[in-house]
Amino acid sequence: MYPLPSSGVLRYPPNPLKSAGFGEAEARPSAHPFRGVFSCRDPPVLPYLKQEEPNGISTSQPPVPAFQYVLCAPTSPAVRHHEETLTYLNQGQSYEIRMMGTPRGDPAEGRRMVKSVVRVVFHDRRLQYSEQQQLEGWRWSRPGDRILDIDIPVSVGILEPQIHPTLLNTVEFLWDPCRRTSVFVQVHCISTEFTLRKNGGEKGVPFRIQIDTFGAGGKGDPPEHLHSASCLVKVFKPKGADRKQKTDREKVEKQPAPEREKFQPAYESTVLAEVGPGPGTPRGPGVPRDPAPITPLPPQLGTPGPPPPLLGPCASPLETQQWLLRRRFSACARVFANFSGADLLKLSRRDLIQICGAPDGIRLCHALEGRCPRPRLTLYVAREPGGAEGAEDAGPGLYQELHLEQLTVAELTAKLAELLGLPPGQILRLSRQGPAGIHVLVSDAVRARGQTEPAAAPSPGQPQPAEPGDASFHSGMGYF
Repeated sequence: MYPLPSSGVLRYPPNPLKSAGFGEAEARPSAHPFRGVFSCRDPPVLPYLKQEEPNGISTSQPPVPAFQYVLCAPTSPAVRHHEETLTYLNQGQSYEIRMMGTPRGDPAEGRRMVKSVVRVVFHDRRLQYSEQQQLEGWRWSRPGDRILDIDIPVSVGILEPQIHPTLLNTVEFLWDPCRRTSVFVQVHCISTEFTLRKNGGEKGVPFRIQIDTFGAGGKGDPPEHLHSASCLVKVFKPKGADRKQKTDREKVEKQPAPEREKFQPAYESTVLAEVGPGPGTPRGPGVPRDPAPITPLPPQLGTPGPPPPLLGPCASPLETQQWLLRRRFSACARVFANFSGADLLKLSRRDLIQICGAPDGIRLCHALEGRCPRPRLTLYVAREPGGAEGAEDAGPGLYQELHLEQLTVAELTAKLAELLGLPPGQILRLSRQGPAGIHVLVSDAVRARGQTEPAAAPSPGQPQPAEPGDASFHSGMGYF
């Protein structure tokens, strides 16, 4: 962290990328883009990314990238010349990424805010094609965890950080290219989690930390892609990166002098290399990369409708997907893509919580068991002999249940009419039998007072129509 001078010029240490290598190999002054002084109007001229021999240096100045990102983590000394640098990271540790812009032309243009999307993606092409399945498998094995996080309290200059609950490897935020900006990120997955398990000691797969920057698009226009850069990293368990860095340094130091010259010096920071907007670049902020084609579900699977019946053991995988989507389990639908109804019903409550997380796992367990929410009130009613004609005769002395969810007179009236076989709206008033046999009109206000007066509400009772359009209850116990 370095303070921002009042003159608007960013100053950095004279040589923050000095060699961390082997003593006799010193860092080249031009290897770091932030040596000396630069401003938003006059960016420094950098030999960016490409290492050239002295006899091959071009006399023309190379173009300056529009944006520059530096990951404050040392590069590995065991990387040969003309190979991409490799950086080792510790799992869960916060690493600073310094972000700078070099706008040219109109000063007002350089003051606009931009949005950057930071992602952790696979470097191997084989894993890129199955990235979605790999991430779903990781989510399954570690429910509730994320691959990439922002350490917001220590970050500087970022606005509106967004951490998507479903995009575990993606974060995004706004920042001003002409102001000092540092974002601290944490990577929570290690490289060996995506290797094929054999006999132990497996070699971890490399990741890429990629930053895609977008401008503010016009009304109705997609965001304009401005710049992309990435670097190669490997993530180890806590303190594992420090041990690996030390091992690589000792390994190179044991080599003879001619062999040591074939390796790049280790720098204290890593410059993210500029990459083109290829297929790995998202189409806009918050849109994940999707290298593997995913077959869309039929349109009818996403249409809303009444809750479907219970899932049966004979349901096919497609019917199981339809049942999950209509029950609002879209986050888990991809995990259970190949599950039939029998497969899903065999999972225990503990299995579902481990796969889907506690909230969705408990809800899915209840949905599979067909557990309905408990009604707020249950009334047991019976029709007296000589009651309304056309009512379904449940037999003398037999009571039927009425389940109330809203505890309103309108709900009770509608369910009583259905029970008695009356047309809707024919029951106009409800009354209860009060002291000395008087009839007390039942209303929502009386019901509200009855919650604190147990004797005022008739739950079990017998409806007895007194006049056309009226229904009365005998006194009973309980609440209404």
